[in-house]
Amino acid sequence: MSFAKYYKSVHHGNTEKVAKSIAEVLEADLCEPEEFEVKELRGKDLVGFGSGIYNISFHESILELLEELPEMESKKAFIFSTSGLPRIPIVHDYESEVKEKLTEKGFEVVDSFSCRGHDTYFPVFRLFGGIHKDRPNEEDIDKAKKFAKQLIED
Repeated sequence: MSFAKYYKSVHHGNTEKVAKSIAEVLEADLCEPEEFEVKELRGKDLVGFGSGIYNISFHESILELLEELPEMESKKAFIFSTSGLPRIPIVHDYESEVKEKLTEKGFEVVDSFSCRGHDTYFPVFRLFGGIHKDRPNEEDIDKAKKFAKQLIED
């Protein structure tokens, strides 16, 4: 199988840590959205899209990339993210927009992974140095690797 992962990590490298751990297990190419080329995507069996969460949404560069994607038939995808606050589907399901865009492009979203990350995005968090300063931690990275192994096994 051939894998690719597109991710955006801006503030503290949280998402990059998770992206690298998943890419290591999948032996995947790791790219930022600005490096996207359609020809590379066509040869991949599974594609991951990840971001830190900003204002209850994926980074705008990932959302723009999803808009630019061509229609893909029978292509599988997964989503991953880091955030200071947990995803609560009824209140703020930040994955739903990404899943919807991928589905519209013909992708089958097979799974998703999320963990806490050091967050200083909101001004109130900055007052005391942020929340989840030690995240993602070793346990989060181990969970991300297990998630990646499960993707291969499924």
